This record gives sequence, structure tokens and C-alpha cells, in this order.
Amino acid sequence: MRQGSKKRGKNFLRRIVVAIMFFVLAGIHFVLFGQWITFVFAIGATVLTWFLEAWLYPKRGVILFAFGGMILGYFVANLVWNVVNQMALLRLPQAYQFYFLAAMMYVGFYLPYSAKRLAFGGIGLEEEKSSVELKILDTSVIIDGRIADVADTGFLSGVVIIPKFVLNEIQALADSRDPIKRSRARRGLDILNKLKENSLIELRIVSRDFPDIRGVDMKLIALAKELHANIVTNDYNLNKIAKLDDIRILNINDLANALKMVFLPGEELELDVLKEGKEPNQGVGYLPDGTMVVVANGQSYIGRKVVVKVTSVLQTSAGRIVFTEVKK
Repeated sequence: MRQGSKKRGKNFLRRIVVAIMFFVLAGIHFVLFGQWITFVFAIGATVLTWFLEAWLYPKRGVILFAFGGMILGYFVANLVWNVVNQMALLRLPQAYQFYFLAAMMYVGFYLPYSAKRLAFGGIGLEEEKSSVELKILDTSVIIDGRIADVADTGFLSGVVIIPKFVLNEIQALADSRDPIKRSRARRGLDILNKLKENSLIELRIVSRDFPDIRGVDMKLIALAKELHANIVTNDYNLNKIAKLDDIRILNINDLANALKMVFLPGEELELDVLKEGKEPNQGVGYLPDGTMVVVANGQSYIGRKVVVKVTSVLQTSAGRIVFTEVKK
């Protein structure tokens, strides 16, 4: 069973228990006093409890710490006030104590919210995650480089998040002794600078980390769950694992395949025949998007531009292959 399904099942069960509790109390009240109106109040109390739970339960941690901080601020304010007055350092009228208490309680109440913002790099994603579409970029899609072109077209909207642990991984690759890895990582850093200058998106760096979780992929999944965000990636394994956790994946490779031209049998196109095919007398050419075109009886046209007619299209794991014949 998926994680999201388990969570929904627990929420549903908890709400059923609440409803049963109120109706049992209403039944006891009816047996004792014979008032049917108590069941109406039970329905109202059940609905109100469901509503408050849906609103407060996701924020239970912050609310608990906020009220705890407010109570702590009250005791700290009393302690400081008494110490200062007993040491005769500064004698203030007793009426001022109320303002001092209020200020310290406010500070204690607000600190948990500040700590929550700092955990997300001081950018307030906790407040925004319910109203703004968040997209997290992983290492593979940054190094790939096409994400910058996608952003330039305006198809990448909302807030784009770069986790600090992803930056650390790219930095480690940039310092690698392998010249290929080093070159790709440095290009990834250039892509990040290009994204930062793009006015069509809002790029943010999040310092949130998960020390108990090993591996960048699992940290990405944990962060996506916490922020209710999508993950933009080219990684096949991350794609599969994230889908098991009900996390939406935006795959650049899937986007590229979806944008390739669609050909139907009988359509015509102009093509440069570049080389021989695997089968006898075949010619091979390529479309601007890299799609391979096989030309039957096209060997004699190598090095020439010809008009061909589509006979069939084959979709493989390596890409799309269009089979054609020379138009006569």
C-alpha cells in the first residue's frame, strides 16, 4: 500500500472514531433525559471537530511549540522582573510589569515560527507551500542543462527550489578528478546562474537537510513530502521511487519525447540521406529533433536531399524511428 493511501486511511478512521464518540455521548444523554435534539448537537459537534482538525492538525507542531514558547516567555519575564527588582538594579513601577510580560510572551510565541522559516533557508516556504506550486530540481536535471531552455520558454512556472544538499553534490562533482564529471558539474553551476537571472521563475535555495537519511535521492523525496512539491528530474530510479510515494515527477526526457513531431503513414517530408542503414539498400537520415528516419531503397540517395513518404513509425526505448520510402 502506498504512503499516501495509508495516511488517508488513518485520517478517515480517526474521523469515524470522533463521530462514534459524539453519537455515543448523545445516545447516553437521550437515554437519561429523552431529548432527541442531542443528536442534532452531536452532528454539529462532529462536523465542527472535523473542520478544526483539518485546519489545525497539519500545523499541530508549530502551534504546540508556539503556546509552549508563550508560557515559557511568561515565566522568564516574571523571573527577570523579580531578579532585577530584588537586586535594586532598576526599580520600575509595578504597572510596567504587564507590558514586559506581554512583550516576552509575544517573543516566546513567535520564535517557533521564526525557527520554522530558518529551517527552510529563511524563505517562508512553510507558509507558501499550500498556495504556490513548488518544484525541486535534482542533480541530474541541473547537469543536463535543458532545464534552462525550458525555463526561458515560460513552461517552468512557480517557485523553483534548489536544495543545499544538491548544490553540495554538484560542487563535489565539480572538484572531481574525472574531467568529464568535472566539466558536466561546472556546466550545471552555469545553468544555475542562468536560472537565477531568469525573471520568469523564482529560484530559491533551501538549507533544509535530513542528516538521518542517506543518499540525495531519498533526501529529495523527504523534502518533496514535507513541502508537497514536485520533483523535476531525468533520473529513472528516482522517478520510480518517487511515484511509489505519490510524489509527482516532471521528467525532462518525457517532455522532450512528447514534443517530437508525430508522423502518420502517407505524410511527406524533405530529408538529407546521410548514411547507409543496417538492412541492404537502406538509407538513414535525421530530423532536426534527432529522430532517426530510415529510407527504404535510399542507399543511392546518400548525400542528397530527397522527399520521402512515411510508411510506419516505431517507438523504441531508445527513441522514435520513422520508416519511409522515396517519393516517386
